[in-house]
Amino acid sequence: MARKILVRRSPVHGNGVFAAVDLPAGTELIEYKGRLITPKQADNWYPDEMETGHTFLFTLNDQWIIDANVGGNSARWINHSCAPNCIPYLHEHPTDRRKDRVIIETLRDVQAGEELCYDYGISFEVRHTARLKKIWACRCGAPNCTGTLLKPADHERNTVG
Repeated sequence: MARKILVRRSPVHGNGVFAAVDLPAGTELIEYKGRLITPKQADNWYPDEMETGHTFLFTLNDQWIIDANVGGNSARWINHSCAPNCIPYLHEHPTDRRKDRVIIETLRDVQAGEELCYDYGISFEVRHTARLKKIWACRCGAPNCTGTLLKPADHERNTVG
């Protein structure tokens, strides 16, 4: 069977993951892997995470974070885009939250050679200042690019009514 994806330098940012073959919509590509840590451990081990503009941490659920800095695989190199061609799906285990998994799948048909990307949906529970948005600047180049990887926290979202 032909390899689905490959890692190489990206014009978007650093390394990237690319389709090695044409991929139909709904194709399971890769599980996001790494050691499991708690949110408290993440805060202790990566206290400056918000100031870096880069992360290999993926929130699995309210109890666990996947830390791809340790034991991570190629999924950690998938870049963000405001016009993603992939999506991470949470596959919940029926009884053990530690066994939940994140699988990256294609959202639409993807051509061989195309860079794979998903919307990171990063949200910090602090005000998103211009400085913070600049640190987390988006480089995707999509026509609908928001200019930042950050999504408004629940308390920052505008409400109508």
